[in-house]
Amino acid sequence: MTDLTKLTIRQTNDGLRAKKFSAVELANAYIKNIEQNRHLNAFITESFDLTLSQAEKSDEKIAAGAPGDLEGIPLAFKDLFCTKNLRTTCASKILTDFVPTYESTVTQKLLDAGATTLGKTNMDEFAMGGTNTNSAFGPVINPYKKNNSDEDLVPGGSSGGSAAAVAANLCAGATGSDTGGSIRQPASFTNIVGIKPTYGRCSRYGMVAFASSLDQAGVFARDVADAALLLRVISGFDVKDSTSVNIAVPEFEKLLSSDLHGKKIGIPKEYFVADMPSEIVQLWNRGKEILQKNGAEIVEISLPHTEYAAAVYYVLAGAEASSNLARFDGVRYGFRAPEENLSLEQMYEKTRAQGFGAEVKRRILTGTYVLSAGYYDAYYKKAQRVRNLIRQDFIEAFKNVDAILAPTTPSAAFSIKESQTIGESDPVKIYLNDVFTIPVNLAGLPGISVPAGFDKDGLPLGLQVITKHFDEQTALDVALTLEKNHS
Repeated sequence: MTDLTKLTIRQTNDGLRAKKFSAVELANAYIKNIEQNRHLNAFITESFDLTLSQAEKSDEKIAAGAPGDLEGIPLAFKDLFCTKNLRTTCASKILTDFVPTYESTVTQKLLDAGATTLGKTNMDEFAMGGTNTNSAFGPVINPYKKNNSDEDLVPGGSSGGSAAAVAANLCAGATGSDTGGSIRQPASFTNIVGIKPTYGRCSRYGMVAFASSLDQAGVFARDVADAALLLRVISGFDVKDSTSVNIAVPEFEKLLSSDLHGKKIGIPKEYFVADMPSEIVQLWNRGKEILQKNGAEIVEISLPHTEYAAAVYYVLAGAEASSNLARFDGVRYGFRAPEENLSLEQMYEKTRAQGFGAEVKRRILTGTYVLSAGYYDAYYKKAQRVRNLIRQDFIEAFKNVDAILAPTTPSAAFSIKESQTIGESDPVKIYLNDVFTIPVNLAGLPGISVPAGFDKDGLPLGLQVITKHFDEQTALDVALTLEKNHS
């Protein structure tokens, strides 16, 4: 029998409906793969008993001729999506034993479509990081390695566990969240497709918040068509989320087209950054050629406020994190400092000091600082003004182009050891790895990373497609064109 874990979601759907294999057989194949690849540390919580019970029900639905769109498809969920009766930790000590009593809207939609739950994937603590080394459960290891090297590499972050799991065939697809590039960057590092939809396209209900005005649910898949299917399933208005937008959801996977005649693709001159590897520039040029050959017109554009994006992001994201994470205080749920006879204030201090990791503390402190009375106008208010300028840059650009093509990251994956050393001595260097992805979140736009090639060390690199608000279809179409011509 073909290795079931290497099939796309569409191929798996066809095989299940044709009775070539059962959902239980499929689930067992993925479970075996996970057990054999635990060294990647992609999962925090495995839920194999749940997987098999769900698979049995899927087989019954398929036999009855009433399968859902994802009936029997084994998926993994980033560990910040609340899952009813299944541990949700956000990769933090402070939530080590937290078991939600309700389901997030995104995961509920996937379950309603028939998906089975393999478990919860590792991540940077509270989604803060771009390496997946900021986890209370240890770093995730990228399935890819440099040629002739056994050195462990980062998978990207914060959704590194989900990306590594999809890349290593530990699940058919996975959820992620993207606050400043946390889906697109790990997708690039692990040679898979990752899409962050428009802010408001998918419900944030049941997602543990990092930065509420930036966080957006999205998906990882092996190819663009699978990503389109998963995105359609998780999208839609939700009365439980005040930021959810009531707009029709296209049937993304059925509308896919690689005919780009009449489309204009923008190339932002500000994305040609100093010291960017020549291989990335070459792949970018190759991407432009592919799109031209498929009917698109290439247009140089300017996004003049790009240089301020990273600074703006870390001011605003930190400010929102300091507010959102105030709820983790040891009183109602989660970890509490074990010392006895503490005053309430002492209990707060010790619980948060012991429960949060270094990166989370850094961002909470930064956020509290920029929101303080003496610095609110100088930092937070000014950052909000510049954020609006960045958003306007994109609005102006999309008056002349249909999509923007850019690299996903300024480099390929780097070593875990290197990331930990730099993260401790100069965290800003790690932050700047999101230089191409952050502007998309600040503007609330959709963005997708698609595999584009490999560098001289055999490591994957991705290209990013950005489109205007709620035009995920064009992003998927351009990505499909790149994917079809990728060699």
